[in-house]
Parts: sequence; structure tokens; C-alpha cells
Amino acid sequence: MHIGKAIRLERIFNRNTHRTIIVPMDHGVTVGPIAGLEKMRDTVTNLVAGGANAGLVHKGQVKLGHRMQGRDFGCIVHLSAGTCLSPFPNVKRLVTTVEEAIRLGADGVSVHVNLGDETEGQMLSDLGSVAASASEWGMPLLAMVYARGPKVSDEYAPDVVAHCARVGAELGADVVKVNYPGDADSFAKVVECACVPVVIAGGAKLDSTRDFLDMVRVSIDAGGAGLSVGRNVFQHADPTRLVEVLNRIVHMGMTVDESLEGYEDIL
Repeated sequence: MHIGKAIRLERIFNRNTHRTIIVPMDHGVTVGPIAGLEKMRDTVTNLVAGGANAGLVHKGQVKLGHRMQGRDFGCIVHLSAGTCLSPFPNVKRLVTTVEEAIRLGADGVSVHVNLGDETEGQMLSDLGSVAASASEWGMPLLAMVYARGPKVSDEYAPDVVAHCARVGAELGADVVKVNYPGDADSFAKVVECACVPVVIAGGAKLDSTRDFLDMVRVSIDAGGAGLSVGRNVFQHADPTRLVEVLNRIVHMGMTVDESLEGYEDIL
């Protein structure tokens, strides 16, 4: 591996466990300034205090989340965007480049692809182009790949999720982010077929913190490399303590019950 890429990956992944807790905070473009993202610097401070490994943001939020003090925090710059106000909300277009992300001090970049959309071909082309540029610069690439389109009846179906993961890997991603298909056996097959580290998405905010923690634990047991979850983390009543519990699960190997000892109030 390119030494620059290896070094940057260690700013995103724990170098001892080879797992990660990534918190995406790119929602402001997609759905607006939702709860938890009103003051980016405060949000980042809370996540860092809990021990999150990295955050994922659009280019304009890099400076807003820069704290100039405290522990370091991996920075992933998201290169693609689209809004819920568009008549084509599943379309994601590139809005910046690997080179600009490097100038911003990024440790990695990410691209979003929705398989099944009418513009799938352009999104796949963009992913391939970004992968080539990222490889040239030694920049880790995270591909968020989902199945969303008129032919997709269930984006969480195991074979569909496995297809998404494989597309990201085949087109050059170093890490792929996909939906959790719902059970350990199905996700284990996704991980096995991906051939690169796989992290789970969180989707819409869950009603139960316990359900979220159970999902994370099962995904780790099935071979997952961690999580890339936004709303279920930064919209929690106490994001710092929640991330501390996630650290116990992801990096310390604790069960959910063990991880909650002394943290029962977060449920």
C-alpha cells in the first residue's frame, strides 16, 4: 500500500483494532441544519471527547469543525452531494475534488453512489474517477453505496447489500459503507464478498439506543470494520457517553451489557 494512504488510514482507523467509529455530519446539504448539527464545532468536540475516530463532512464544514485544541480527529471530506428538495433526490454529483480535500487537510475522501437510480452510470463513473485520483495521491477512499431506484424493492435485502459492497470494492474504494442487512449471517457474507473493510450505515434515527448498540455488536461479530453512523450518534441526548459505549464495543470487544455498565442512563 502507498505509505501515504497507510498513514492516513491510521488517522481514520484504530491502528490496533483495525476498526473505526466514523460519524458522518454531511446532512446539512441533503436535508438542512437538522438537530445536532447547528454548531459544528460543539458537535465535533462532543464526539472527540467520547473517542470517535473520524468525522465526515462537506468541504465548507472543515473549518467550522476545526477546534485548534484537544485530541486529533480524522477528517473525511465528502465529495458528492444532492438535496431532498431536488426532483431527483437520489442523484449525487461531485462538488469538489481529491485535490481540494488534500488542501483542506483531509485524511480521506468519500463518494456516495445510489445503484438503481436512472443516473447510476454517472455516479459509477464519478466513483471510478475519484478512485483513480485518490490512488495517485495516496488518499483513502470511502464509498457509500446503496440501492435506491425503481427496480429496487428492498434496499436491505442481503444480496442487494452484498452487490453494493462489491461495487464499491471493484471500483477502487478502500472502505465501503452499506446498509446493515438485518442479521449476522447475511452481513458476514457481505463482508466476505467485499474484500475490503465494511462499515455499517445507521439510516434513520432508531427509537431504541439498545437496538442500535445491538446492531453494532452483531456487525462486529460478523466481521465488520465498525460503523459510519450520523443521526443515531449526534442526535442522541448524550453523544459523548454514547460514543464511549461504542468504543467499548468496537475497540474493546465488550458485549452490549458489559459496555453499558455505568452507562445505563443513556438508554
